[in-house]
Amino acid sequence: MDKVLLITGGSRGIGKATCLYFLEKGYRVINLSRNNLALEGVTQFYIDLSFPDSIHQQKELLLSELKDAEKIVLVHCAASHNKNNILDIVQQELVKSLAINIVSPTVLTQIISSIMPAGSSIIYLGSSLSEKALPNTYSYSTNKHAVIGMMRATCQDLSGTGIHTVCVCPGFTDTEMLRHHINNNPNALFAITQKVSFKRLITPSEIAETLFFCSKTPAINGSVIHANLGQVET
Repeated sequence: MDKVLLITGGSRGIGKATCLYFLEKGYRVINLSRNNLALEGVTQFYIDLSFPDSIHQQKELLLSELKDAEKIVLVHCAASHNKNNILDIVQQELVKSLAINIVSPTVLTQIISSIMPAGSSIIYLGSSLSEKALPNTYSYSTNKHAVIGMMRATCQDLSGTGIHTVCVCPGFTDTEMLRHHINNNPNALFAITQKVSFKRLITPSEIAETLFFCSKTPAINGSVIHANLGQVET
């Protein structure tokens, strides 16, 4: 019997930091992603979340890896972040983002929740844009708003099972995704940090620690947790 972290998108950024943190806490880690996470104690499943059927194709192997777990923490971390707006987004781009951010998490939760022991948890990764929007973030904001809805609906549907759900919404976090989004522009980076009350980016390990806290705290079942160092509103 062991404790298992099952995570999507664990090969970099917040996902990788979360894998490292849970490994330190004695968890066995299973990573579902297209990219390998070469760490001792990690089992890698190569799954492309833009094709939800790829989860079904490895369902039996995945369930066999989890059958003896005394506790399962399912973290939906994988995400896509593209610049687009309502006027220029193409249908295929929106469908792909929904597959990664909404459909695949739904499929995975359906498969795993049936074998999750009481005391397990399902944690969704939202964003500051889960409850507001900015220009040119159409698909990202749409998906991240939907993530909160998924978490709240899951909370209601799993009532009485002993499984709790949380949506953690990181603020500006120092990840490859963020730096790629701003093209590593130092002026853009400075402007972002000025929107944070601590005048710095959040580290991925800070979010990982927050996720671990949420995984062992059923009192916050159904909650949306904003982990953003305090954003300066203008």
